[in-house]
Formats: sequence, C-alpha cells, structure tokens
Amino acid sequence: MSVEDRKAAGEGRSARRAGRRAWGRDAPDGRSGGPSKSRPRGWVLASAAVLVAGLTAFPAVVPNTVGNLGSLLETFLPWTGLAVPVLLGLALLRRSALAAVSLVLPAVVWAVVFGGRVLPADRGAAGDLTVLQHNVGEENPDHEGTALALVRAGADLVALEELTPAVRPVYENALASGHPHRAVAGTVGLWSRYPLTDSRPVDIRPADVGPDWNRGLRVTARTPHGDVAVYVAHLPSIRIRPPDGFGSGRRDESAAKLGAAVASEKLDRVILLGDLNGTLDDRGLSPLTSRLASTRRGFGFSWPAALPLARIDHVMTRTAIPVAAWTLPATGSDHLPLIARVDL
Repeated sequence: MSVEDRKAAGEGRSARRAGRRAWGRDAPDGRSGGPSKSRPRGWVLASAAVLVAGLTAFPAVVPNTVGNLGSLLETFLPWTGLAVPVLLGLALLRRSALAAVSLVLPAVVWAVVFGGRVLPADRGAAGDLTVLQHNVGEENPDHEGTALALVRAGADLVALEELTPAVRPVYENALASGHPHRAVAGTVGLWSRYPLTDSRPVDIRPADVGPDWNRGLRVTARTPHGDVAVYVAHLPSIRIRPPDGFGSGRRDESAAKLGAAVASEKLDRVILLGDLNGTLDDRGLSPLTSRLASTRRGFGFSWPAALPLARIDHVMTRTAIPVAAWTLPATGSDHLPLIARVDL
C-alpha cells in the first residue's frame, strides 16, 4: 500500500469515528496523556426531561414553604408540556440521540395526566340543568353587552361576581324576563329560572378583612328535579410579587372556610359556581376539590380573556354529575364565561 493510500484509509477511519461521536458521545478528553474519557452527549438535556416528567407527575414534591412555589407550579401545570418541543429542538441542535429518546418520558407522563383534557367538551351532552358562571369584571367597559351575552347563553342558573352596586341594575334588567328569581350578597349574585329560597351570605372572609367584604352566597334552588343548594363564591385574588412569591395565603384561607360551609351543608345535592382564583390542580383548593367533583374534559382556560392561561372559574358539584363545561366567547370582562351542564 502506498503512503497516499495509507493516509486516505486513516482519514476515512477518523471520519467514521467523528460521525459516531456526532450522535453518540462527546469528544474524548486526552489531557495529560492519560486515558481518554467520554460521556453521553446530551446528558444535561436528558436530565431536564426526567425532571419535567417528575414535576408533571408529582408536583406535590415542590413545597409551599418558600413563595408558595408548589401552588405556582400546579396553577400552570398543563403548560409543562411545552418543555417537550423545546427540549426536542435543543436535542436536535445538540445532535444527541440520548436527549431525543429521553423525551418519550415527559411526553408519556403529560399524556397520562392531561390527555383526557385534550378532548373538547361534549357540548351536546344532556343534563338536567344548564348553569353559567362569570366574573363580569369591575373594570368592564361594556356591561350592557356582557349582560346580553349571558341572556343569549340560555342557562337556567346564572352566577355573577364583581357585581358592584353601580352595575347591578344592568344585569337585573337584562336577566329579569328569563330569570325572575335572584339572590345577591355583597358583590356576588345568582339569577334563576326557578324559585330561590333560604338565601344567606356565606362568611369566607380572610382574618384580616373587614365585615364589609362579602363574596359568598348560599341559596336553595327549587328545580323541577328537586332542591339543590347553590353556592356562589369569589375567592381572594392571587398576586405574584417579590419577596412573597405566589401570594395565595388569603385565597387558601377563604377556600378552607368555603370548604367547611359545603361540608356542613344539609342538602345532599350541591352546586358551587365561582371565580376561585385557582385551578383544580392547585393544592390550595383542596378543601373544595376533596369534597366536590368537576368535569376534567377540556382545559377550559378562562383567564385572562385576552390569552387564557388558567382555568380559575369553576362549576363543581356534590351528589350530581357535571356532564360538560366549556367557555363562551369573550365579553368585556377579563374572564371568559363558563357554562356547564349538570345531571342531577
């Protein structure tokens, strides 16, 4: 073999080894004349994929002791799925087979946890009651248009929050003909096709809030299918600011009081309609989610209306079945209306 042939053969072997490294291992470390070392390329991305899968499956491992980080993660938990395409793009740039294959784990975990919500709500499903929940928004520039949209929805029960004294007549006038029965406590109210009795405020005030703060209502709706205890609630808002982080303390305290009220309810059938300022995955709402059911089909993100990121408006039930729930087109509020069918 000539010198040129031996040189060409050596270059070919080097090229093949380089090709194997391109989708295999990083270049060897031959410093100080010691033995060469290598590690799988993309091991950092693979570790990130395992972390995403773990947090998606077990968000409770993140404590709330510092800035309520656990509740913050749970609030936006469905969005952990976005990590998969991001990591995939990085794996392709890194040309790492290990990183690419490891993404199967978070993808499968996300599908198991949230796959049922990908399916849209069955809007044709039958139910004994159609109920509507909407935070009409204190800064809503078009309460008249919002009220007309709620009338067109055709619900049997309409629950409203942020119902200030100035705008309350707008909704009373718009809903009067189809929903002649109403009950209001503070800034929350319920309009109904059916008679309402036993109306009373529900004290869900956090300890540091004065007596003029009233966002809870309990009423008995006398439907053709029997009496139902209906609760309307607006839990305190969440703020994300340093150094407190995810400020859910007041919300959690109010949720505990509302959960206790539901637990002591004497009627078997209960419907809770409200802006709970939290998602069903958030541990802060466990006093409610542990006692009441909600449909898990469809994400139904309701806030903020311009770019919905979280479902914080809810229809929840006890001894009744929430058949389907979905959001309606935007009104002038920063929340989307949520409508649901309930089988009694």
